[in-house]
Amino acid sequence: MTDFEDCLASDTRLELPTLAVAFAIYGAFISLTWFYADLPLYVSAPSVAVLLAWYGSLQHETIHNHPTPSRRFNALIASLPLSLWIPYGMYRRTHLRHHEHRGHHLTDPVLDPESFYLEPGTVSHRSRVLQAIYKANTTLAGRMLLGPILSAYAFWAPEVLELRTEDPSRAAIWARHVLGVAAVLVWVVGICHIPAWVYLVLMVYPSVSLSQLRSFAEHRAHADPNQRTTVVEAHPLLALIYLNNNLHIAHHAYPKLPWYRLPAAWRQMRRSQSGAGLIFAGGYAEIVRGYLFRPVISIEHPLPRSAK
Repeated sequence: MTDFEDCLASDTRLELPTLAVAFAIYGAFISLTWFYADLPLYVSAPSVAVLLAWYGSLQHETIHNHPTPSRRFNALIASLPLSLWIPYGMYRRTHLRHHEHRGHHLTDPVLDPESFYLEPGTVSHRSRVLQAIYKANTTLAGRMLLGPILSAYAFWAPEVLELRTEDPSRAAIWARHVLGVAAVLVWVVGICHIPAWVYLVLMVYPSVSLSQLRSFAEHRAHADPNQRTTVVEAHPLLALIYLNNNLHIAHHAYPKLPWYRLPAAWRQMRRSQSGAGLIFAGGYAEIVRGYLFRPVISIEHPLPRSAK
């Protein structure tokens, strides 16, 4: 049994590296916001943005049942909505749907809630402005500039309709989220005196853009489900911010594996990965060079539903 398979077999783990990440994030966030008035904005804003992106990676880890066997404790670690816009419980629901069916629905715009594709035949019915926006969103520059808005809209538009249904679990998720947002804003705006627009525009928005960089090229439409996920062999600093989720093939193969064991799993898997375009060995610099202003995917899903 390999080290990472042995890790999967354990039901009584306590993952100290992930706990250390949580302590580091909260400690740095409290410090940077508390000393906001004493720091130049060009230091505090990007630093908090990076922390929020790192926190999003931590949330992703807890959704996959880390760093303890207790789902409730894991949620307690990362359910505070520092980025404000998405409830942790809804993120958990949609992301676990993304992992269902062993990749057979990946990139499907109907069944995969994290797909960046639109349904075939829908673009021609949109205005020219929307067509231009969706086209820009297939490039890295467009994704980082517009992606946070489009992602928020993709989540909020159907969610507003769902809120009308009598679903007590959904109502509870939103109630906790509202309380969490209030707590974050009391700290950030009321106690640390950070203007709300500074927090939203200069900290939260760039953090989502940084996360969009990670997800930009991680999936692509393909008739073979094994060819739908990619790996970006990133610089160690970015890999740490993303908690190795850039090793996305390994993550989808072993979604229960903690982030610090993914590199070892990927080293074993890499020998058998021969699909063209699945590995960006040059890291995110390679993606910038290739797709800053060029589309990485088509706007509409290119395959018929029977092939998805």
